[in-house]
Amino acid sequence: LKAEASQHFTTPPPRFTEASLVKKLEELGIGRPSTYASTLSTLEDRDYVRIEKKQLIPEDKGRLVTAFLENFFRRYVEYDFTAGLEEKLDIISDGKLDWKAFLKEFWQQFAADIDETKDLRVSAVLDVLNEELGAYVFPRQDADGNPIENPRQCPLCKEGELSMKLGRFGAFVGCSRHPECKFTRQFSADGDAAAAINPDGNELGLHPDTGEMIYLKTGRFGPYVEMANGEKPKRASLTKAEKENPQDITLDRAVELLMLPREVGKHPEDNEPILANFGRFGPYVQHGKTYANLKDPNDVFTIGLNHAVTLIADKRAKQGARGGAAALKTLGDHPDGGAIEVFEGRYGPYVKHGKTNATLPKDVTPDAVTLEQAIELINAKASKGGKKTPAKKKAPAKKKAPAKKKAPAAKKD
Repeated sequence: LKAEASQHFTTPPPRFTEASLVKKLEELGIGRPSTYASTLSTLEDRDYVRIEKKQLIPEDKGRLVTAFLENFFRRYVEYDFTAGLEEKLDIISDGKLDWKAFLKEFWQQFAADIDETKDLRVSAVLDVLNEELGAYVFPRQDADGNPIENPRQCPLCKEGELSMKLGRFGAFVGCSRHPECKFTRQFSADGDAAAAINPDGNELGLHPDTGEMIYLKTGRFGPYVEMANGEKPKRASLTKAEKENPQDITLDRAVELLMLPREVGKHPEDNEPILANFGRFGPYVQHGKTYANLKDPNDVFTIGLNHAVTLIADKRAKQGARGGAAALKTLGDHPDGGAIEVFEGRYGPYVKHGKTNATLPKDVTPDAVTLEQAIELINAKASKGGKKTPAKKKAPAKKKAPAKKKAPAAKKD
C-alpha cells in the first residue's frame, strides 16, 4: 500500500556543559559539592578545556595529559578509585578506620607506580602517546572528507615519518629525519589547518614598501607570516583567533603584523617610546620594564598615546601596591650597558643598575641627580662588592647557677 524511505545520521553524544558534568560527577560519586567549582575552574585555568556555547571543548593539552594518565597511572583516574576514596574518607571521619594505616596503604602503591614510571625513557613514553593519539593528531581524512593515504608522511621531504616530539616549550610534531629535515608543526588536531599551508610557505604578495615576498608558514608554535629581509627574515606570529583559520590571512593583515612592535608614541615624562605588541600572554603595551595588558587584540594597532600612558600608570600603581618598587625615572644607559633608574626605597632614594643599588647622598635629590653622578655612585658601590659586614655574634648567655634547695621545715609535734 505504501513505501517510505527515511535517512538517519548517527550523531555523537553532546559535549558536557558545566551543569551536565557536575551531574555526572554526582552520579559516579566523584568529589564533593564543595569541590565542583574549583575542579571546573582548574580545567579552564590550565587550558585543558575551553568553553564554547556553554560546552566544554577539550584542548590539545587536556588530551595529552589525559592520554598520559590513562596509560601510565590508569588506576588513579578510574571512576571507581576516586569514588572508593570518598567512601574511605567517610569511614575515617566516623572513627572506624585508622587514617595512618590508610595513608600508608595508599602511599606504598603510589610510590611503587611512580618508581616504575620514572625509570621509563622519554622515547618510550612518546611511543605510547603517538599510538594513543595517532588518530587525533594524524587524521586519515582532510578537511573536505577526502581520505589521506599516509597521514604520517612528512609533507616537506616526503621520506620521513611524522611523530610527536618533546621540546623546550612542550609537545610538537616533527619529522623522523631531523635534523636533515626541519619540518615541524604545532601539536594539534588541526592538521587540516597546518596541511592547508604549503611546507615552503603560501605566497601572500609583495610588501608595498620593500617589495619583498611575504609568506604564510607554519611551525611548532602554529602559523606565522614571514618576509625575507636580508640574511635574517622577519617573522610575526598570528593571534590566537587567526591561528584557527590561517588561510583567511590577507596581505594587508600580514603587513600590519610584520610592522610590530608598533611605537605608540613618546612617554611625556622621560620621552622614552611606548611600544604595542603581542606576547606570550596576549596583547600589551610596554614602557621600559613596565608591561600592561590590552583586552582587545586590535588595540595593538589602534591604541593612542593618552590611553597607553594611563594603562602604564595604572600598572605601576598596582605594582607599588603589591610591594614592587616602581622607578621614579630613568636617567640613561650605563657605559657597560643597561638602564640606570632612580627608585624611592625604605631607607631613602637610590639609583639602580642591574643588581647594584647605590644610595643617594643626603644633599642630592632624585630630581637633581644626573647620569654622571649615578654612574660614579654605582661604580663605587660595585667596586666594594656590595657586601655587608657580618653582624657580630652575641656572646652566649651565662647559665644561671641552680637555686639552692630550701631545707625542709621541722615537723610540729
